[in-house]
Amino acid sequence: MSDTLKLERTGHTAVLYLDNPPANTFTRDNLVALKQLLHQLAAEGDIYALVITGSGSKFFSAGADLKQFASGDKALAQTLAILFGEAFEALSAFRGLTIAAINGYAMGGGLECALACDLRIAEEQALLALPEASVGLLPCAGGTQNLPWLVGEGWAKRMVLCGERVDAATALRIGLIEQMVPTGQALAAAMKLAEQAARQSPTSLIACKTLIQSGRHHPIASNLVREREAFARLFDSENQREGVNAFLEKRSPQWKKA
Repeated sequence: MSDTLKLERTGHTAVLYLDNPPANTFTRDNLVALKQLLHQLAAEGDIYALVITGSGSKFFSAGADLKQFASGDKALAQTLAILFGEAFEALSAFRGLTIAAINGYAMGGGLECALACDLRIAEEQALLALPEASVGLLPCAGGTQNLPWLVGEGWAKRMVLCGERVDAATALRIGLIEQMVPTGQALAAAMKLAEQAARQSPTSLIACKTLIQSGRHHPIASNLVREREAFARLFDSENQREGVNAFLEKRSPQWKKA
């Protein structure tokens, strides 16, 4: 773990705090640590939901520290772009539910981190933006790909090409976030959703997430076949039998690690 990432566990939920004041920026070290942490949590198998939030009350994350790019070092820029991409792609592929609890500014790579999550909850004072083009750069950690998937090409172009900042109310309206909450309530709202996910079969959760996200890459006709095949494969798992029998016996299911 990096000193700028703090992890807490509550039952089957992990909470990751981005803790690099003053703006919770990403560095080489914590990007590598984030990727390693995601693989570690997946290997353990008993974390069904991961919540990411910023330490403090002002920033979720401002992304990369621009001082790293002041020298114009192309090799450094390429290294950082790869590290950002690998970390956030690992976040997107994480087997459990991922929720960004956006407690303030989510700028640049900070917003790209949130875009890599399954769900986004923002506090009413939050501002979200991809301002890279205004300083001669571009979003290189999934921003140009994940943003239009959520908000459509038009709003993606407003935010990326025009540098438009979006407040939480607008973000909710255009589909950039799924929920807006009062100041100081993002983490609690995210934990509530994480608890709901923990009541699902972890085997089913993983299969469903994979199918939903495959819609970005494969035509619906082939995904319909994958869906039916995945349904049948669930019958190889203990959790399928436990879930059905628990329902019939009117008791809470006792899930096994997936």
